[in-house]
Amino acid sequence: MGDKSFIENTYQKVKDLKEIIRSKRSKARIEIDGGVNLDNAKPLLQAGADILVAGNFVFSSKDPKNIIAQLKGN
Repeated sequence: MGDKSFIENTYQKVKDLKEIIRSKRSKARIEIDGGVNLDNAKPLLQAGADILVAGNFVFSSKDPKNIIAQLKGN
């Protein structure tokens, strides 16, 4: 199911969850699936996300390869 909107308080939730993961010395990874785009990908990674899913954003674009490169910071 694509085209999910991004919830702004996700940044703080990711930061809080990352702190819990670190404090427990867990190997858990944080994946964000929904609403990921060029505006929020970098801030999500900076907040502590490990995996970003941007399927609809990528595949609904005219140039998916370029969008993927931009999301990766290339």
